[in-house]
Amino acid sequence: MDSSTQILLIAAAVMSLWAFLAFGWDKRQARRGGSRISEKTLLLLTALAGAPGALVGMKVFRHKTIKSSFRWKFFLCLLPNLIWIWLGLRPYL
Repeated sequence: MDSSTQILLIAAAVMSLWAFLAFGWDKRQARRGGSRISEKTLLLLTALAGAPGALVGMKVFRHKTIKSSFRWKFFLCLLPNLIWIWLGLRPYL
């Protein structure tokens, strides 16, 4: 694996962790009535290589799983992640 692929994997892991934590924090704030993270920010984190963490965060925290308007936007944000993965793994397939 070359260094550029390693950098992309590390960046994806960081973004994924960040997205996971953001979903958890937003759920906590929702329960407490505190200041929330905007849906736009959660979707941006998802689109910017954070989809794995966002998906796990949605499931673990049971957050934003029922709201259909968010769900379809979320799945649209998965597309860039799938393209990144495909482009990144293509040389190794």
